[in-house]
Amino acid sequence: MTVGIPIRRLWPEPSELPLDDAALTALYGRAARPRLRVNFVASLDGAVTVDGYSAGLSSEPDKRVFGLLRMLCDALVVAAGTLRHEGYRAVRLDERRRAWRREHGLAECPTLVVVSRSLDLDPAQAAFADAPVRPIVLTGAGADPPHGLTDVAEVVRCGTDRVDLAAGLAELRRRGLSQLLCEGGPKLFGALTAADLVDELCLTVAPLLTGPGPGRITAGEATPPRQLPLRHVLAADDGVLMLRHARDVAAPGGLTR
Repeated sequence: MTVGIPIRRLWPEPSELPLDDAALTALYGRAARPRLRVNFVASLDGAVTVDGYSAGLSSEPDKRVFGLLRMLCDALVVAAGTLRHEGYRAVRLDERRRAWRREHGLAECPTLVVVSRSLDLDPAQAAFADAPVRPIVLTGAGADPPHGLTDVAEVVRCGTDRVDLAAGLAELRRRGLSQLLCEGGPKLFGALTAADLVDELCLTVAPLLTGPGPGRITAGEATPPRQLPLRHVLAADDGVLMLRHARDVAAPGGLTR
């Protein structure tokens, strides 16, 4: 069943028929091998925020795909700064999406994974205190957790003065969390790109010109350009474009664990 603003496929194989959730799920899918997928929304002129927050760029079709990507992942990876700034709550799914996960042998909700070099985290934040699955915090060897953090999250050390992202992702996959979804922020995306760990980018392009000021979806040290081929283009009736770029054309559609 299609709900809300219709989304249609422009490329490849254009279709005039709106995509229901089952069709969108098949398009994005789960990969047969470990994958790190990054999801962002940006304006036409590349801004990652409006008035300092990503919500001003989002729309009903973007939120729909956003929810489906969370449904498909084993773990949701986010930087500590984004967790604080965007006011993340507990990662919960509605009953329909929880049922889909049960049918496919998955835990009802994905695991929240927070990347934090300093461990400047509030254990009372709902993302931790109200989490349906115990979150994981990836940090370096030298950071001291604030009082109460280890009561609500597992702290995993990977790296020394900074978080070793490759080691952290390897540890997540060792725990069976092979399908990873990263929601940012830009510095984490930049660091993952620098480490050549990004397998896929799902980018929603909002039909807005924000002008100068806001940053881009990526930040940090310069890195060599990397090819990430286009796999599909979707369009919503409100003018939003949804692009999926991925290394492996065989990645989508595999719904096995």
